Amino acid sequence: MYYARIIDNYLSEWASRDTHKPVLLRGARQVGKSTAVRHLSEQFESYVEVNFEKQPEYKTLFQGNLEVTRIIPQMAAMCGKFIKAGKTLLFLDEIQACPEAIMSLRFFKEDMPDLHVIAAGSLLEFALEELPTFGVGRIHSMFMSPMTFDEFLEANGEHLLMEARNQASPDVPIPEPLHNKLVDLLRTYMLIGGMPEVVSKWVDTHDFLQCQEVQDDIIVSYEDDFPKYKKRVDPTVLRLTMRSAAVQATKKFVYSQVGGGYKTDEVKKALEMLILAGILIPVTHTGANGLPLGGEADNSYRKILLIDTGLMLRLLNMTIGDVTQITTHILTANAADLVNKGPMAEQIAGLEILRYQSPNIRHDLFYWLRQAKNSQAEIDYLTSHKQSVVPVEVKAGTQGGMKSLWLFMREKKLMKGIRCSLENFGAFDYIDNEANGAVRHVCICPLYAISMMHSFL
Repeated sequence: MYYARIIDNYLSEWASRDTHKPVLLRGARQVGKSTAVRHLSEQFESYVEVNFEKQPEYKTLFQGNLEVTRIIPQMAAMCGKFIKAGKTLLFLDEIQACPEAIMSLRFFKEDMPDLHVIAAGSLLEFALEELPTFGVGRIHSMFMSPMTFDEFLEANGEHLLMEARNQASPDVPIPEPLHNKLVDLLRTYMLIGGMPEVVSKWVDTHDFLQCQEVQDDIIVSYEDDFPKYKKRVDPTVLRLTMRSAAVQATKKFVYSQVGGGYKTDEVKKALEMLILAGILIPVTHTGANGLPLGGEADNSYRKILLIDTGLMLRLLNMTIGDVTQITTHILTANAADLVNKGPMAEQIAGLEILRYQSPNIRHDLFYWLRQAKNSQAEIDYLTSHKQSVVPVEVKAGTQGGMKSLWLFMREKKLMKGIRCSLENFGAFDYIDNEANGAVRHVCICPLYAISMMHSFL
């Protein structure tokens, strides 16, 4: 069964255009790229899929010249299906295995502009780095991630619950029974995560142990890829770095904590490779004095998120042993404890903020840390709205825990902020007497409603 994804609408809109560039679908392994393309193929009269890993014989078509008017008829003859502009969707999967095919994509826009072509692959970023030319302006990239919480709700048939949530606002909270149900579903999402195969297993079985088996298989497949991460990176360093990232999640990443006696430069290189592969996601410190946030980014201060909370728990299990206590805490702790203890809530908040943005460009995550001596002030995430910086704090209770937020808003002269928590929808104003009575407004965005965050502003 196919579960609807946010990217479906973007792909469908691309398919309906009169003019279109070839699409390069980018993202980590097993996030659902191939499945989304096959779903899109239902809109076409015919569909041709070529997998360069499973069908290496197709690589020979791209040797020599890259005339697509030659390649396409030969490809049609090899697969026994017609490939006709405007009627056929051509999918070139695992295209990283054939760099010449990546280079040929630019010529589809020039020589066969009416043919719908999508390419995808795992470890694609490494292949792109090594190409002398990529076809800037002639190829459109889309970026895909694991399933969001909203997609998880849809997959579990909670359409009516989503509709009720989407009608709520800071002025009109959701009824408490529905709020509690959403919190319970978010707990499940923390454990299951958003890898499509794991979500499918959960929908079919509602068995955490069977889902963990699938998660372990995904991690093993990631580790099996490590020898491909350019020969100069030791697979053991990659493995240790990935597992250390799970332990250090949402904290400033410390290279020396990776262990194994490896030098900082070796660990740093491994970290960059894992980020490039999409397995790890950096959250970079910025001065946050204006937009773009990346203008004041400081890569020496970075927190690291894992691609998926479910995979993070399995990595923790492999690194520190039995995580039954953590799992029990997620399932049974009260809302305040669930947010305040451990990195799970902050991790989900960051991933959700990232994934509800347009897939047409690569987005970055930023945070703010006051670097003055004896200062503990930190803002978990920063976003923007109408050319203004918006701070996002992940908190639980209505009392306390807001000192950093008020300090940041005063220092940057900001009037609006967001608190992500497991509270119901709400808002409050703060009269800042230290800033001539300025009224600062903070919206409470439940962690289960981050897709709605910008509508509050």
